[in-house]
Amino acid sequence: MDWNTRETKQLIAGILELKNSDEAKRFLRDLMTPQEIKEFANRLEAASLLSSLTQYNFITKRTGLSSATIARIAKWLNGSLGGYRLILNRLNHHHNHSKLRKGLSLSS
Repeated sequence: MDWNTRETKQLIAGILELKNSDEAKRFLRDLMTPQEIKEFANRLEAASLLSSLTQYNFITKRTGLSSATIARIAKWLNGSLGGYRLILNRLNHHHNHSKLRKGLSLSS
């Protein structure tokens, strides 16, 4: 993959400019078909399930992804670039931080 093409750099820069979930939804919908969005969402879900040591057959049933796709996700999840791991860690941190803040506000 050549990350240094003008088009790829523009795509990455565009993603980095998104400010909130509404902007992300609008951009993704213009960029991809609903099926493509669902496919990417299912891949992230598969990565999350794999990181929880969930069995392939359950992931296949839940996401509709093929076992070959799940195997690739497992390879990338543990790969050197660490993109899935980075996002999953940030999502888990954000989720745990939100729960903590909510818990603190309830006990205050």
